[in-house]
Amino acid sequence: MLDKKITVMLPAYNEEKDLPVLLGRIQRALDGWADYRILVVDDGSRDRTAQIVRDAAAKMPVELIQHSQNMGLGAAMRTGLKAAAQNSDVVVTLDADNSQDPELIKTMVERLGEGFDVVIASRFQPGAQEIGVPPFRVLLSHLSSAGIRTLVRYPGVRDYTCGFRVYRAETLRNLISMFGDNFIRENGFSCMFELLLNLRTLHARVSEVPLVLRYDLKEGASKMRILRTMWRYLITLTRGFLPLSWRVKSGHEGASNGKKS
Repeated sequence: MLDKKITVMLPAYNEEKDLPVLLGRIQRALDGWADYRILVVDDGSRDRTAQIVRDAAAKMPVELIQHSQNMGLGAAMRTGLKAAAQNSDVVVTLDADNSQDPELIKTMVERLGEGFDVVIASRFQPGAQEIGVPPFRVLLSHLSSAGIRTLVRYPGVRDYTCGFRVYRAETLRNLISMFGDNFIRENGFSCMFELLLNLRTLHARVSEVPLVLRYDLKEGASKMRILRTMWRYLITLTRGFLPLSWRVKSGHEGASNGKKS
């Protein structure tokens, strides 16, 4: 899989503090072995996020798509994955807050070569760590994850919500073909859970590698509203058990309004 074209897609909202460092880390992690581009979806940021990407384009293969207003993580993921899957063999997504190590990308891409369609950087595999994450958030994360695993039982998956993933682009294209814009309906953080539920419909094969999550490295504030996100997890889970005909190509909620820059 190392000879494939890779797109690293970053959904970003007000990430001027962390994005410059992360872009440099991605470049160092991928230079020398990967045919890659970086695609940043700026979800209506009010800071210098977009300008940082434009400036970086002079020294690395990075492109910018902008939403005219803030629409949420799910909308940015929908925009970015549709664009990334079109001209790539492999699509990588990770958070733009510099809490996840791009050096893990090579290992994850190699795992695709073992026959998997999706590889997740997991907080719940042996060797994983969560450094600098508030204890209450760790507790809620582990409790909700255990509940989801009990109900969903997707083979190979323990971490249903982490945004650091590697996808076979063909699998994403098949997903989008089946669901239309409904491949992601949720506009909040629950979109990552929803995406996996929909991939399960395709019988996508999933593997995980351990993640060392470094919240101590991020400078920007967290944007997650924990209780609201957990409520949306419940709604997403309920929708995931509806008949397929109710879930596919029946319109969409919050379609993206992006422009390429």
